[in-house]
Amino acid sequence: MKRILITGALGQIGSELTMKLRDIYGTDNVIATDLKKNNSEAAENGPFEVVDVTDLNNMIEVAKKYKVDTVMHLAALLSATAEAKPVFAWNLNMGGMMNALETARELNAQFFTPSSIGAFGPTTPKDNTPQDTIMRPTTMYGVNKVAGELLSDYYHEKFGVDTRGVRFPGLISYVAKPGGGTTDYAVEIYYEAVKNGKYTSYIDKGTYMDMMYMPDALNAIIDLMEADSAKLTHRNAFNVTAMSFAPEEIAAEIAKQIPGFVLSYDVDPVRQKIADSWPNFIDATAAKQEWGFKAEYDLAKMTKDMIEKLRQKL
Repeated sequence: MKRILITGALGQIGSELTMKLRDIYGTDNVIATDLKKNNSEAAENGPFEVVDVTDLNNMIEVAKKYKVDTVMHLAALLSATAEAKPVFAWNLNMGGMMNALETARELNAQFFTPSSIGAFGPTTPKDNTPQDTIMRPTTMYGVNKVAGELLSDYYHEKFGVDTRGVRFPGLISYVAKPGGGTTDYAVEIYYEAVKNGKYTSYIDKGTYMDMMYMPDALNAIIDLMEADSAKLTHRNAFNVTAMSFAPEEIAAEIAKQIPGFVLSYDVDPVRQKIADSWPNFIDATAAKQEWGFKAEYDLAKMTKDMIEKLRQKL
């Protein structure tokens, strides 16, 4: 990777990935794009272009302008929001995906896009979910992610595009606020703990989902993109994870840092149904074997860091 175009660069992953890539590859070599510009650091401290991912000509024009050799496609509508707007989600998520892949093909560029544990469904094995397994999601977001995985494989096999991707679990960060995902409670709980000492969870007690702290997620992207192509058997949609916990377990860890923290529940049936269709914990063996994936943060280490950072921020 030498010159990198990022779509959805002002979102939860993109806002942090943009800054990390600029630190590594140089500010002028990482072009942030999104539908609108804001006053964030990612938009202001380096190249930024307004790009509508549903407009193929727009995307290709910007990519050629900067002569990029890598396209990182992050723009997407997330799980809970996609359920509320399924037609819009299909048009944005799949139209944007096709255009990003076409842009990579046009420029002979390396390509990355994240998939998700949302690609799994209720008939997928719940515990130690394999890399290769049945995938019959029951959400529009999940359908989009499975289709995106298959499209990435197709573009590699049909056109030789160097496509790569991971299946992210829920991502936790103190930098960017959540954007409409089912796992957002695991971010919101830290904000509310620091601000108010209590939190009402829309996900029910005993509901396990895989999670990852954003620093590990960013390292996973870079490590995969820099990996030797010859060693990649799967290429796309590698299972990655760092931890799996239920709401009461994250609350117990927070209480060690904020004594008296109180967790209550007001379950959202829509997001709970989505969460129930996902695995309890997944198997990341393929990622470890093929490109050396590893995570540094567990629940305790992440909680300590999140609370420290949010106290400074808030």
